[in-house]
Amino acid sequence: MANKFTVGALEVCDLPQLEISKLHVRVDTGAQTSSLHVDNIEEFKKSDSLWVSFDIHPDVHNVNTVVRRQAKVHDIRVVKSSSGNKESRHVIETQIILGEQAWPIHITLTDRSSMTYLMLLGRQAMQDRILVDPSIEYILGQ
Repeated sequence: MANKFTVGALEVCDLPQLEISKLHVRVDTGAQTSSLHVDNIEEFKKSDSLWVSFDIHPDVHNVNTVVRRQAKVHDIRVVKSSSGNKESRHVIETQIILGEQAWPIHITLTDRSSMTYLMLLGRQAMQDRILVDPSIEYILGQ
């Protein structure tokens, strides 16, 4: 308990390996896996490993800004969404920076265009690190 830090229901994070900063994230203890909204996923091989390239809108307030990123595929999982639908998703591993803490997390890539926030931080990413106070937003600042 002493090593954990508290976050609110909404926070701002950086994903430095994807060159994404100040991304607003919905903290969701009901979701097992973190997810990130991306478009135009394309698989390719690199050094005998499966990789994906994808488009992301790093600024939720400016959806016209699109950047192309790529990442090594860590896994492909069937995920049950909040609406009950099952979907096969690419999983990548990338570093997250939240407040002054940084660690690697797994993120599924999916279409979250109908959601308010481009990223959802799930339980696996928070395990043994984070306590959530759902009554507060942006405890760590914006």
